[in-house]
Amino acid sequence: MKEIILENICKVYGKNEIIKNLNFSIKPGEKIILLGASGCGKSTTLRMVAGLDDISSGNLYMDGQRVNDIVSGKRDISMVFQNYALYPHMTVADNICYGLKIQKLTDLEIKSRLQAVVKMLELYGLEDRKPKDLSGGQRQRVALARAVVKRSGVLLLDEPLSNLDAQLRVHARKELMKIHQAYSQTFIYVTHDQVEAMTLADRVAVLNKGRLEVIDTPQNVYNNPANVFTAKFIGSPGSNIWPAHYQDGYVHIGKQKVKLPEFWNAYIGQKNQREFYLGIRPEHMKIYHEQKNNTFIGIIKYIETYGNQCGVYFMVEGCEGIILCDNFSLKPGQKIYFSLDSKKIHLFSKKNENNIGYPEAYYDNLYKYQSV
Repeated sequence: MKEIILENICKVYGKNEIIKNLNFSIKPGEKIILLGASGCGKSTTLRMVAGLDDISSGNLYMDGQRVNDIVSGKRDISMVFQNYALYPHMTVADNICYGLKIQKLTDLEIKSRLQAVVKMLELYGLEDRKPKDLSGGQRQRVALARAVVKRSGVLLLDEPLSNLDAQLRVHARKELMKIHQAYSQTFIYVTHDQVEAMTLADRVAVLNKGRLEVIDTPQNVYNNPANVFTAKFIGSPGSNIWPAHYQDGYVHIGKQKVKLPEFWNAYIGQKNQREFYLGIRPEHMKIYHEQKNNTFIGIIKYIETYGNQCGVYFMVEGCEGIILCDNFSLKPGQKIYFSLDSKKIHLFSKKNENNIGYPEAYYDNLYKYQSV
């Protein structure tokens, strides 16, 4: 297990700054997921940790040692690539054990490690096959086995499951959890798949155009988004984001308004802001066929069916939104009335698009202050 610290890490190609001042630390044995869209810099970050790409500026530490100039082979890491990168002329067993032979481990130790990893990843009986004789899922397990068998302090994974179908990805995620339970390695895992991020991570680091937007537990990243980008990017579908303003206890979207509970009013008042982006997840809204207190009015554009739910896309005051519900009788062009769960809304500053915070924290601090 290794502690890893990224301190002001930047990566520049020519005039293009790919990674911009990354700062975060990874605890020994922690599972960190680097999550983001294609081109956000997550694989580049992983390759700098691996020593495959140079660091343009900043410092990378492993267990307190600066490793910027230490070659990849001496960093005590293993890496699994997206394209498997197996030797086509070698058998499964030789692919798995090649690195151990380079390290000049004894034949007895190599055999013991091979047997352990073959059993763990269910590769028994495939040891003498060549990669061309394996399925995609089997090749992926061989690539995992080759990395795990080294028992390095750090395991780096660059979208290792992206070439697998949905069922195989579920099975492979279980295998990764099994690997971590067995060896407690520090995991850094790159993916654009939110399901992988939420199910595997201790913490998720969301990257956007080379910048770190947030790093937190999967639950906090989802339930307490740090900014507009995180709220829209995390979730399928992501949060609704609408320009809004606050006045006299009401939050307004265009010409429509709903009253906020008192706990929000006091909090917004002490923030001294009136213009916001209002964020709400599609599952935290409710549709009505008739107008009720504290509802907005929208017009349905189209509907997507997901099996047990449907996504109702609508327009409200010139803004598009989506609600998840189980009402399959709704039709495009229909008027709907919808409410927001006041405990699940998020207000983001229009100045920097950051979340202005949560009333619960404000009242907790106020209570502590008054109790002193």
